[in-house]
Amino acid sequence: VNNLRKFEFIIAAGGIVENNSKEWLFIFRNGIWDLPKGKVEKNERLEFAAEREISEECGLSEMRLDSFISKTYHMYYENEVIKLKETHWFLFYSNQLKNLKPQLEEGITNLKWVSISDLEAILSNSFFSIKEIVKAHLLN
Repeated sequence: VNNLRKFEFIIAAGGIVENNSKEWLFIFRNGIWDLPKGKVEKNERLEFAAEREISEECGLSEMRLDSFISKTYHMYYENEVIKLKETHWFLFYSNQLKNLKPQLEEGITNLKWVSISDLEAILSNSFFSIKEIVKAHLLN
């Protein structure tokens, strides 16, 4: 019974951001390619949380929400607590190619617009849940 208290459920939101060249914006965090996402604040709408997190993590100020893609779940261990994260993913469009800024204090050291042909190489150094959301979006 004691272990149950060491379990935390987190709701997050993030997105695939696509530009006119059909490239997607990936972030490089702690040595792994990822998509921008983060915790939803209390009483914050999911799509607003996704937009805020993308803006904070990438310095992206011009983007347009298109649609909800899907949800993913993953578990991780942090400070002796098992965390289950439910992430709600949205599709955004943006053609802001300049003034992008990785959020260094979040461990993000690089940002990259990735073409569909380069997707496989990026995904080979990514998380299972990211591969799943990319697959879900491509099959839509």
